[in-house]
Amino acid sequence: MNIYIWIFIGIIVVLAVSLVIVGMRNRQLETPFEERLNEYISRGEEVTLEEIELSQPITERILVPIIHKIGELTEKFTPQKAIEQVEIQLELAGNPPGIEPTIFWASRFIAAIGIGGLLLFVFSLGSMDWSWGRKLLMTGIFSIIGYFMPQLLLQSKINTRQDMIRKSMPDALDLLTICVQAGLGFDAAMSRVAEKWEDALADEFSRCLREIRLGNVRRVALRNMADRIGITEMSSFVAAIIQSEQLGVSMSKVLGIQSEQMRTRRRQIAEEKAQQAPVKMLFPMALLIFPSIMIILLGPAGLQLKDSALAGMFGG
Repeated sequence: MNIYIWIFIGIIVVLAVSLVIVGMRNRQLETPFEERLNEYISRGEEVTLEEIELSQPITERILVPIIHKIGELTEKFTPQKAIEQVEIQLELAGNPPGIEPTIFWASRFIAAIGIGGLLLFVFSLGSMDWSWGRKLLMTGIFSIIGYFMPQLLLQSKINTRQDMIRKSMPDALDLLTICVQAGLGFDAAMSRVAEKWEDALADEFSRCLREIRLGNVRRVALRNMADRIGITEMSSFVAAIIQSEQLGVSMSKVLGIQSEQMRTRRRQIAEEKAQQAPVKMLFPMALLIFPSIMIILLGPAGLQLKDSALAGMFGG
């Protein structure tokens, strides 16, 4: 029985390591075909595509295709609505490198099976007096936690990215206002902001400009950008820009008003978090800090009382 458990754990470890390697890959601007073709040209010697393929790391030749196959198999049993929801969440997270909807769903099942298999392995080797029903219950609970862990990590990534964009929006709108007042068009001002900073907001501005250059209407590209970011501040900013174009309002005045509103909103969010801090500090203080202080303050007094005559009155 232990041999089968070892084999099962080995398979899970290999899949988990493969998934981590796929997730840590850097995003490639070129397709694999273009990359291999450029390498073939740059070598200057006659080599076959098979030799170039064999020169790739083992992770690209074996592990990555395995993970993609698992993802494709998972996609067959996953509702289309759930896959579309994951695509939206990945857009909100900024499309993390190497993560696709199929790979994301595969990671959830691999994490659940991996944690469950690891607990079964530990229970089989340990000397715990638990019944197998209790062991299976604990395994099921931690497997469910492992299943939802990738979702929690993705949501954390979304929240972090949205906070970064929310903090950088007032400064970006200030630069947009200055550029528009200096005589630049709105698209040129967005391009200047994208060149000035290197953050998530600048990346979204660059992507919006690329959509406009490819023939998309500006208001549609701006709405797509607001949908990819998913915060109310960006939605109100896009709505104000579209209304200013339709009504003929001065763009610089609209940008100035929006910048002031964003700055006020950022200050309100900071004040809200400051008011929440005492409540959040209450639980660690009550559970960790206060007991330690009580032990430090009352510990010596308790030792003295133990050795005094007063302890005999209480049967000490």
